[in-house]
Amino acid sequence: MLKVMIVDNDLERTKPLKQSLLDTGYDVIAHLKDTVNLDDACCELQPDIVIIDTDSPSRDTLENICVMTMNDPRPIMMFTHDGDKEQIKLATQAGVCAYVVGSIPNERLQPVIDAAIARFEEFKNLRVALTEANTKLSERKLVERAKGLIMKQRKIDEDEAYNLLRSMAMQKNMRIATLSKQIIDAAELLL
Repeated sequence: MLKVMIVDNDLERTKPLKQSLLDTGYDVIAHLKDTVNLDDACCELQPDIVIIDTDSPSRDTLENICVMTMNDPRPIMMFTHDGDKEQIKLATQAGVCAYVVGSIPNERLQPVIDAAIARFEEFKNLRVALTEANTKLSERKLVERAKGLIMKQRKIDEDEAYNLLRSMAMQKNMRIATLSKQIIDAAELLL
């Protein structure tokens, strides 16, 4: 059973949504009147999905979503009456996974939630892949720079420098990128 947090300042408007969620088998764990403490509430209550119902997302709402997405990301659905393309763009940039204009019939609620969760998971995987790629690129730059320093110092070619670097890393039982960083740091101290 997925835990849902609803954010809406209009309790009457939220009642049908809350009932639809309960009927579909979700656990509605909280109802916030605004997004001011969204990040704190998400950290404390750990909802699986956040549903925000608003007439139009304000700048503060989008900023609060950004903060929550940076600190403790999770799928966010937004129900709104504002179909402005710029608002949609800003909301998705802030971290909203599903932006629904108007209300949604009960029978379509589950597929929209599923789509929001799938989109969130896809972006999460992309972020992980991007972080890994950036780390590998940074490490590769360190190795190349350390290799250049070794080539210059020992007057050897690139393959010999790499083999020496790799051999030293194995002897010290450390990653080649870590050793490369140490070599670069030592060289900078000497210059």
